[in-house]
Amino acid sequence: MAKRVAIVGAGVTGLASIKCCLEEGLKPTCFERSDDLGGLWRFTTKVCSVRKRPDFTATGQWEVVTLCEGKQESAIFDAVMVCTGFLTNPYLPLDSFPGINTFKGQYFHSREYKHPDIFRDKSVLVIGMGNSGTDIAVEASHLAKKVFLSTTGGAWVISRVFDSGYPWDMVFMTRFQNTFRNSLPTPIVNWLIARRMNSWFNHANYGLVPEDRVQLREPVLNDELPGRIITGKVLIKPSVKEVKENSVIFSNTPKEEPIDIIVFATGYTFAFPFLDETVVKVEDGQASLYKYIFPAHLPKPTLAVIGLIKPLGSLLPTGDTQARWAVRVLKGVIKLPPSSIMIEEVNERKKNKPSGFGLCYCKALETDYITYIDELLTAINAKPNLFSLLLTDPRLALAIFFGPCTPYQFRLTGPGKWEGARNAIMTQWDRTFKATKTRIVQESPSLFASLLKVFSFLALLVAIFLIFL
Repeated sequence: MAKRVAIVGAGVTGLASIKCCLEEGLKPTCFERSDDLGGLWRFTTKVCSVRKRPDFTATGQWEVVTLCEGKQESAIFDAVMVCTGFLTNPYLPLDSFPGINTFKGQYFHSREYKHPDIFRDKSVLVIGMGNSGTDIAVEASHLAKKVFLSTTGGAWVISRVFDSGYPWDMVFMTRFQNTFRNSLPTPIVNWLIARRMNSWFNHANYGLVPEDRVQLREPVLNDELPGRIITGKVLIKPSVKEVKENSVIFSNTPKEEPIDIIVFATGYTFAFPFLDETVVKVEDGQASLYKYIFPAHLPKPTLAVIGLIKPLGSLLPTGDTQARWAVRVLKGVIKLPPSSIMIEEVNERKKNKPSGFGLCYCKALETDYITYIDELLTAINAKPNLFSLLLTDPRLALAIFFGPCTPYQFRLTGPGKWEGARNAIMTQWDRTFKATKTRIVQESPSLFASLLKVFSFLALLVAIFLIFL
């Protein structure tokens, strides 16, 4: 009989977990507290508790108590996958803003924001320069009388349209680029990153340059922000020193700025209220999870946390890969190391010691996207073997190494293998620009371009030789 698996949360990682369970012959039941999306979905169902059964050390089973329409139910599951993510509780640090209780205007967390009409003809302050904060500030600037964007540490702002009009992640997130970055000392990588970021516009001239350039911070993706700043529609300000009845005072300036609305784009915290702390304990913004997934101390590896990670890359394929590995552990196909070894690895990761090479992932939950996914793919024999492919399918090997590290690569082999993966990799640029090439332009053949392609191919072969041999 297939194992019954309870999946808590029907977001992107929950859906991926359902799919992976079905692929492995498990029986998932998904509990979702909202009324939208969900396996064997149970909408508007709140998970009250997930507790170990009295015979847990022998069976590894869990009792899941849920609440739906005022009725409480209990069910037994062989395994549990927690897919609630890290964006669960809006973080609203009002204690850090003296005078906020006297403010007569409106203030709210960015999670409550729905439409920019609320900002029409108002003076707006957005606190926090992540992607949400900048998006809201830019939208507000089209209707508001004045928009301030307050940031404590600054940020790198990049355009979605990167070199030669390519999507930024398809250029930046390649195995070649990742290998190159990780082979260089961190100060040199940071210098190269700063140089690249400032090639679009000088961040210092716009008051945006990050104060801390050692620790990696997620770049802000916004194509409009520089234009809104240079036209005076968005004003970049430092941290807020004090809030008054109808105004605020920023640090390093005595001038009061009239404000009608304050938006706190101050991020989120996460917790697992349905789990006892003896199962998963959250400390300093992270949990003691082996490979960011399994509690290292449990005698039976039958509870997995999916999506509690911040890779420098897409969370969707990261969560999908986590689920692929986790379900094989739940099924018993993959055996985890002894608890002592897992706990040692978790403690080492929590120290956040930089290696001195590549980007510095020094904050909780941050990790290298390609390196981490390859680690999980290796465990399920699904990582593409570039050495073998160079001999059997060199075109595919070059596309994998130098081209975008798209999720097609993760389905070339191993469990969940997809027969269409190779063709999808070889034609991904065609699909990328199909939406933009609505007018066909005839390009005349060029001898110089042909020679350049030949020399480029030779350069690729030299690069492969230097890196792999």
